[in-house]
Amino acid sequence: MLESALRILGVYRLYEGRLKAQIEEGGVPTHIGIILDGNRRWASNQGVAEGFGHEEGANRAEELLDWCHELGIKTVTLYVLSTENLDRTPEELKQLFELIQARLERLLNDERIERYKVNVRAIGQLGLLPDSINELLHAIEKKTAGYNDHYLNIAVAYGGRAEITDMVRSVAQDVRSGKLDPDSISEDTVSARLYTSYLPNQEPDLIIRTSGEERMSGFLLWQGAYSELVFVDVFWPAFRFIDLLRAIRTYQKRRRRHGR
Repeated sequence: MLESALRILGVYRLYEGRLKAQIEEGGVPTHIGIILDGNRRWASNQGVAEGFGHEEGANRAEELLDWCHELGIKTVTLYVLSTENLDRTPEELKQLFELIQARLERLLNDERIERYKVNVRAIGQLGLLPDSINELLHAIEKKTAGYNDHYLNIAVAYGGRAEITDMVRSVAQDVRSGKLDPDSISEDTVSARLYTSYLPNQEPDLIIRTSGEERMSGFLLWQGAYSELVFVDVFWPAFRFIDLLRAIRTYQKRRRRHGR
């Protein structure tokens, strides 16, 4: 049985290597967004507590940093926690906040962030999060502010409608104060007021959603208008490097016309 398992693993590694080489020849996306979905359902299928599903999901997110660096992907945006998720039970939210805080503490001291020169920021309605999490996010952003080789955006307490509402409010305030002429409002005006405005490439080339669900759930509604969407029928804790490679291969096979 062990020999059979090793043979299967060897075939898997061989296929993974060939697929990676093919993808690198075709050109990888510069910015990918990932909707991390399916932690609780994975846990249910495995017969373990939901909290373990969230832990395993966090492990995959940490591995993703290495995968994306290996492939040369410059920007990654992770949809970690939506504004709707904040309506979950107090018990689950307590677990989620404790997990997020623990992983942010690890991220603050993760040597890969310095080695890869990753600029890390959180996007969302951060005022809805506990103060301890906001303090960590501020420390991470301050520590990585000078990096621009790679960008990691953590969408937490994030909602696309809320982001657009905040943008509209900002525009309306400047119009009312006379700082902005309504006739001068353009798409660039909007883009400059989004949570992602600091990025050199705000619009993801590719958005991946795990768990088999096929909807955006409010993720980067403006920025993702022309993103290629790939829905993967795998729960996030079970997501593998080869699943990322296959999603990128699907992206490469599409002809991007941007409405033209």
